[in-house]
Amino acid sequence: MQSHWSPSALLAVAIGGAVGSVARYVLGAAVQARTGAGFPYGTLAVNVTGSFLLGLLSTWLVARAASPEIRLLLMIGLCGGYTTFSSFAYESALMMQDARLLRAAAYVTSSVVLTIAAMFTGFAAARTLLR
Repeated sequence: MQSHWSPSALLAVAIGGAVGSVARYVLGAAVQARTGAGFPYGTLAVNVTGSFLLGLLSTWLVARAASPEIRLLLMIGLCGGYTTFSSFAYESALMMQDARLLRAAAYVTSSVVLTIAAMFTGFAAARTLLR
C-alpha cells in the first residue's frame, strides 16, 4: 500500500484508529471481565480477531481494488487501532518480571500461533468470499 500524507489519508487513518481503539477497549474489557484477571484473555481475543480481520481485509480490499483511503481507513486505521501487540509485549514482560515464566510462555506461544493461524484463516475467508 502506497504511503502518502494527504489530508484525506490522515483523516481516514484517524477515523479508523478511533473506531478500532474503542472496539479494542470494549471487546478486551468484556472478555477480561468474563474470564478474570489470571490470564490476559481480553488482549489475546483482540489480537486473534484483529489478525483475522487484517488477513481478510488485506486480501479482500486488494482484490476489489479499493481506494487508498479505504485501505488506509480499514487496514491501517481500524486494524492498527484495534490490535494490541504493545499490550501483549507489556503483559508478557510483566509476567516474566514476576517470574511467572510458564504463564508467560503460554501467553506468548498462544498469541503468536493463534494470530498467525487467524491471519491465514482470514486470507482463506476472503478468497472464498471473492469466488
